[in-house]
Amino acid sequence: MWTPVPIYKSPAETFEADLCQPLVSAVERKEVRLEALARGHYPGRRLPPNELSGLKTIGYWSAVGRQTWGLPWHRNEGIEITYLESGNVVFASEGFEELLSAGVVTITRPWQKHRVGNPTVAPGKLHWLILDVNVRRPNQDWEWPAWCMLSKRDLQELEITLRQTEQTVWRTSADLRRCFQKLSGAVEVNDHGSRTSALAIRVNELLLLILEMLRKNSLNLDQALTGTERTVRLFLDDLRDHPEHLTLDWTVEEMAHSCGLGITQFTHVVKYLTNRTPLNYLNDCRLDHSVKLLSSPTAPTILDVAHDCGFSSSQYFATVFRRKYGCAPSEFRMSSDSAPNP
Repeated sequence: MWTPVPIYKSPAETFEADLCQPLVSAVERKEVRLEALARGHYPGRRLPPNELSGLKTIGYWSAVGRQTWGLPWHRNEGIEITYLESGNVVFASEGFEELLSAGVVTITRPWQKHRVGNPTVAPGKLHWLILDVNVRRPNQDWEWPAWCMLSKRDLQELEITLRQTEQTVWRTSADLRRCFQKLSGAVEVNDHGSRTSALAIRVNELLLLILEMLRKNSLNLDQALTGTERTVRLFLDDLRDHPEHLTLDWTVEEMAHSCGLGITQFTHVVKYLTNRTPLNYLNDCRLDHSVKLLSSPTAPTILDVAHDCGFSSSQYFATVFRRKYGCAPSEFRMSSDSAPNP
């Protein structure tokens, strides 16, 4: 089973990436039509390696009947732009869920978790592209591919607007619909890069249309969304919400590096946000998870719980558990009345 890559942990391209396995399986079962060009782990015919750098995947799916699959919570390496041409689909990002109707665009940034389907995908035709601008954190400046033809000023405006608002769903124009249809036409007939120029032109047109769409909306931009606090908060949330990340042998230096910060600044921000040191916060997350495991009717052994929560030994686990909850892990598990308050 695939385990998501920890947020910010690795400098590699993958960023808790969506492997699209449910979609791949549905295509194999002939439940849905897929037309896509891609590179890396994304499904579809391969994009030329030396052309359209940063374009991870572009294409569409067309689902006629109600599907047996959906895309669970995931993040992407780049900006993901989707357009629902027909039908309906449930789309969710953190703190938001909506049944989308035709004519809607979604824009998600690399750090934004999102889901398509609840839990399955309804009939519809969904276009998408993912463009990597070489960022994984909210406080990083974007690096647009060299083939992006918008002026430096327009690209800067587009970047600032998308970074300082995290709205994900937008109503769109007929021009944008036609642009996606032309992109899909180029994808369908592309043969070993034969439509590279057409794709480049249409993607640039799409970026310009997105910029014009944003300009027409009265947006309250928030600079705090691009700050170091936002980056650190996302990192801490990821540790808390993904138990599999707690098993990694974190040091303060590695945690700071994963956020692109120095140790002193990282420690200061963590203390500001949580009133704890980074390692104290990490230990608290591990202990909170251990309580959930010990409370399970099928709780594993104390040694297994310690390892599953990232503790180096059952003895150390027992020591910090008793320090926080006033009893040993084995005593807590045996007592149905014990209810520590993490």
